Amino acid sequence: MASNDPGYLTMPVAEDAKEVDSKGENGLGENRAAAPDQFDPAYETSRWEIYAYYAYYIGNNGLTLFNFAPTAFQNLLSQAAGESEILFFAGRNRKINSIVLLSNGISFAIQVVLFLIIGSYADRHEILTQSKVIAYQTTLTFWTAAFPGLARNTAQLRTKAEEYNEGMISRDQYDTADMLARSRIANVAFYVQSCGEIVILAIIVGILHGIHVEASEANNNWGLSVLIAFATGVWLLLSIPWFVLEKRRPGQPIPPNMNIVAVGIWQLYRAISKIWQLKQSLLYLIGYFLLGDSLNTTVTVIATLQNTIVDYDTLTLTYLLLVGIAAQAMGIFSFWWIQRRFGLDAKTMFNAVMIAILLL
Repeated sequence: MASNDPGYLTMPVAEDAKEVDSKGENGLGENRAAAPDQFDPAYETSRWEIYAYYAYYIGNNGLTLFNFAPTAFQNLLSQAAGESEILFFAGRNRKINSIVLLSNGISFAIQVVLFLIIGSYADRHEILTQSKVIAYQTTLTFWTAAFPGLARNTAQLRTKAEEYNEGMISRDQYDTADMLARSRIANVAFYVQSCGEIVILAIIVGILHGIHVEASEANNNWGLSVLIAFATGVWLLLSIPWFVLEKRRPGQPIPPNMNIVAVGIWQLYRAISKIWQLKQSLLYLIGYFLLGDSLNTTVTVIATLQNTIVDYDTLTLTYLLLVGIAAQAMGIFSFWWIQRRFGLDAKTMFNAVMIAILLL
């Protein structure tokens, strides 16, 4: 698959983190807004803003930094090592596959540090503007952080928020509507991205035939560079509408005497000090981390072995991606159809996907 992001999943709300419904349960009749920006018409999500959001994800499909750039890296290492398949890396001689896996681990360690420092941008500043100069995984993470704001500002959910404030519906009813709105945007975005990626890969196949990548090793190397450049150009082109049409919705204010870096560290400290009071949330985060790490490692190992088996044949790798993305699109559509058809919540779908991943 082109991306290791489970795009059709939305985070379920832990039971210990749910708020008590002030109208339906305790009868106090408090006027509580679900989110302040839901009642400002200037922040209402437009159809074109959602289309731009989908278009960005079609461009940010992972073909460059997640798929073919690592393949090009492994390919060059293999050519440098020759028949020995051994190079000096990180203080000792290592196999090519070991170097690739270690590099992947180092990159994720760097991402952890980056997210701890700049993660607070997702709460306090424009979501993607500051992250566009950072690698694919970081841009994908900040892109994902944008969709809850898009969902809660749709016309349908803004109406639900007003009904909740007026006591016409309960908190559970509002949360259900919010969950379905998030799931719809996440699932449609991932499905549209998969379909768009199939088109991009089909064009890439034509490009690779045009430059005769199977004629020689040099042509194959050039083919990898060309398709990375092409996919990057598509990404840049499709990202422009999002940066133009995204509405800069207000985030949390930075506390006094703090900057954007300090507040990230402060948030981490608060999370650590409070997490023991939210035991289900803690278990969820531990499970999500283990599952995510396992998935990332599995995808990396499969890609590394696949590159070796096909001898870095760019055309064959593209065909394999086409098959994988087509299957991905069918899977996303099936899960979304099942969720809508039977009215299943995000937690149920999350559990189903986890089981599917473990079985695979």
